Amino acid sequence: MTAKSSSFLVDLRQLQLENARALLEHGDQVLPDPDSDGQLFLQSLIDKLCELSLKDPLTGLSNRRYFQNILAREIDVVARSGEPALLLILDIDHFKNVNDRYGHPAGDAVLQQIARTLSACVRPMDTVARFGGEEFVIILPSCQGHYGQQVAERLREAVSTESVTLATGATIQVTISIGGAFAPRWVRSTPDLWLDRADIELYRAKSEGRNRVCIEPQPVLSVSAEEKHLLFGPLSLGDPAWIESMVNDGSVGSSGSATNRMN
Repeated sequence: MTAKSSSFLVDLRQLQLENARALLEHGDQVLPDPDSDGQLFLQSLIDKLCELSLKDPLTGLSNRRYFQNILAREIDVVARSGEPALLLILDIDHFKNVNDRYGHPAGDAVLQQIARTLSACVRPMDTVARFGGEEFVIILPSCQGHYGQQVAERLREAVSTESVTLATGATIQVTISIGGAFAPRWVRSTPDLWLDRADIELYRAKSEGRNRVCIEPQPVLSVSAEEKHLLFGPLSLGDPAWIESMVNDGSVGSSGSATNRMN
């Protein structure tokens, strides 16, 4: 049985593209001339709309949809390779006061400034996204414990030293609280569990006075490759929450080399 391919011509004049073009032009997207190459124009239009659907319109960062996809992919990489990855959740301290005192346009300006600051403080391989409201999230793949702490502190300090000047001449300075958690290594967990653990650390940072970093200690699993497969391969088909809790509380271990200890 042979596959047959078919092609058809598209008359751009028959397509209702005005709304799509207006949306992209509003976002300062440059499109090719539709009269020069119709196929190139249509493909460019599709590509840019797909890109736009994954961006937060206010800050230009990745949006929650894109972040969720990257989070699921990264936790799968960590489970298979054991390469450490850190998830940070950042929340602007007392952001409601900014909106109440200066208005929502001022709040938007603060969000945009923080987005630029965060993007400037991370590696190209890292993912910075707006999670919603005044919350941001960052995924740091290939991230050892000491490096993650340094990055989080650098982010906190960078935001605290920035100021936003309003049209009225007033300046606003804000701080952020950061919570972080490492993805469980060699274990099939879920994005929701990883998010919950980072969120617990964010709550701790808030409750301890704000403008600080709280990162869950990184568990170090000392087992051979064969032991990892024997220990976690069959379990990975079970309940992720139960498996992760076993690893994190040290229930998985023995008197031999398969031990679980905390840094």
